[in-house]
Amino acid sequence: MENRTNQVAEETSIAERIGNVRWTVCAMLFAATTINYMDRQVIGLLKPILMLDAAHGGIALTEVAYSNIVAFFQFAYALGLIFVGRFVDKVGTRIGYACIMAAWSVSAMAHALVNSVLQLGIARTCLGIGESGNFPAAIKTVAEWFPQKERSLTTGIFNSGANVGAILAPLAVPWVAIHFGWHAAFLITGGFSALWILIWLLTFRKPTEKRGLGKAELNYINSEPEPPAGPAASWLKLIGFRQTWGFAIGKFLTDPIWWFYLYWLPSFFSKRYQMDLSHLGLPLIIVYNASTIGSIGGGWLPIPFRKLGLSAERARLAAMLVCACAVAPVILINYTYSMWVAVGLLSLAAAAHQGWSANIFSTTSDMFPRSAVGSVTGIGSMAGSVGGILLAKYIGYILDLTGSYATLFIIAGSAYLVALLILVALAPGLRKVNLAA
Repeated sequence: MENRTNQVAEETSIAERIGNVRWTVCAMLFAATTINYMDRQVIGLLKPILMLDAAHGGIALTEVAYSNIVAFFQFAYALGLIFVGRFVDKVGTRIGYACIMAAWSVSAMAHALVNSVLQLGIARTCLGIGESGNFPAAIKTVAEWFPQKERSLTTGIFNSGANVGAILAPLAVPWVAIHFGWHAAFLITGGFSALWILIWLLTFRKPTEKRGLGKAELNYINSEPEPPAGPAASWLKLIGFRQTWGFAIGKFLTDPIWWFYLYWLPSFFSKRYQMDLSHLGLPLIIVYNASTIGSIGGGWLPIPFRKLGLSAERARLAAMLVCACAVAPVILINYTYSMWVAVGLLSLAAAAHQGWSANIFSTTSDMFPRSAVGSVTGIGSMAGSVGGILLAKYIGYILDLTGSYATLFIIAGSAYLVALLILVALAPGLRKVNLAA
C-alpha cells in the first residue's frame, strides 16, 4: 500500500511539473462534442410527436420518411467530409473549428422553423454538412496538443461528450417540448454554441503560440517523434494507402451502429415497452451514462496493455479487441422481453462502442503524420456516413414491413469483430505511413 501511495504521489508530482494546459483544450473539445450530439439527438426524441398528424401537433412523419431524413443527414455529413478535413488542414484548427461550430449551430436552430416533412429534411441536410467537421477538427487538435501515448485517452474523454449530449437531451428536450412545443426544443443549444465559439477564438492557439504553456509541457507534447510529414498529400494519394482503407472500412461498419442507437432507441423503447415521451428519459440516460464510462475507459484501456510490454500500436489493437467482444452480447436482446435486461445489454454495447470509437479514431495519428490526420479522419468519417445511409434505409424498410428489430441487433453485435479483422489484415500492427515514399 505504501509503495502504491508513493507511486501515486510521484505521478502527481510529475504531472504538476509538466503542467496541464493541454487538458483545458480537451475540455473545449468535450464541450463542442456535447453540443454536437445534443443537436443530433433532438429529432430521435421528438419522433413520436412528429409522427402525429397536423391536427395533433405533428407533421405526419412515417418510418420510411424518418429513415430517409436520417439518410439525407448522413449523405450531407459524408459530402461535408469530402471538404472539411482538407479545410481544417489548410486553415488550421482555431479558425476551422469556429467556422464548423457556427455552421452546424445555425442549421440546428433552423429546425425550429419547419412545418413539413420536406422542410425537416432540408434542415437536417444542412445540419449534416455543418456537423461533419467536429471529429476531423477535434482529432487534428488532439494530434497537435497531445503526445501519442495520451491521444486515445484524450479522444475518449472528448468523445464522451457525445454521450453527455445524448444524456442532456432526454433531460431537456421532452420538458421543453411538453411546455413550449417541439419547435422550441430545437433551439436549446444555440446559446451554448455562441458562447463556445467566443471562448475558443479568445483562448485557443497552437502549442508553440500558446501563452502560459511552460517549456516542460511543450517538450512533453512533442516527446514522441512523429512520422515524417513529407509533402502535402491529396485525397487520391491517401486513398492509395492500405492504412486508409483499414480505417475507413472500420468506420463504415461500426459508425452506423451508433447512429442506430442514437436515432432509433427512443422509438425502440416506445414501441416495445409502450413508453411515452415523459418516460423515455430514464432508460436512455442509463444507456448513455454507460457509454460515457465506456468512452473514457476505452480510451484509457491501451495504457495497461502498454505496461504489459506491448507497443503503442499493439496496445491499441488489444483495446479494440476487448471492445469488439464486449459489444457482441447485444444480440441477446432479441431473446428477452425485460426492459431492464435490454437496458443492461444496450448499456454494455454502447459503452463498448464508444471505447472502440476512441481507439479507432486514434489509429489515424498512429499511422499518419499530423499533416494528414484531418484528411484521413475525414475519409474514414465519410465512409462511416455512407454506411449510416445504407443502414438507415434498411432500418426504415425493415421496420415498415415487419416492425422487428431482430436483424438490426444481430448486425450491431457482429460488426466490430469483422471490422477489426479487416483493419488488422490491411494495416498489420498499424504500420506507419511515410508520405514522402
